[in-house]
Amino acid sequence: MDISFLSEFMMPVIVGICLCVGYVIKKWVKDVDNKYIPTICAVLGVALSVWVHWPAVSPEAILIGMFSGLASTGLHQAVTKWFEPKS
Repeated sequence: MDISFLSEFMMPVIVGICLCVGYVIKKWVKDVDNKYIPTICAVLGVALSVWVHWPAVSPEAILIGMFSGLASTGLHQAVTKWFEPKS
């Protein structure tokens, strides 16, 4: 199954902003449980995508935001696992 079509739903700017906000929340906001960070990134991604696409808000803009926000969480996990010392 080819899922390369999903790349058209990713905005690098939104991924970058969500990645940075998620990192700040993880490292400096101790009251937020790690399980809520993907949800926060998805909601932030939707808000940013709606802002970028305003006033033509569409389901595609919402999908772009959600996908980009969640992709930032996956990118963080991939980088963390890649550079994690092997035991």
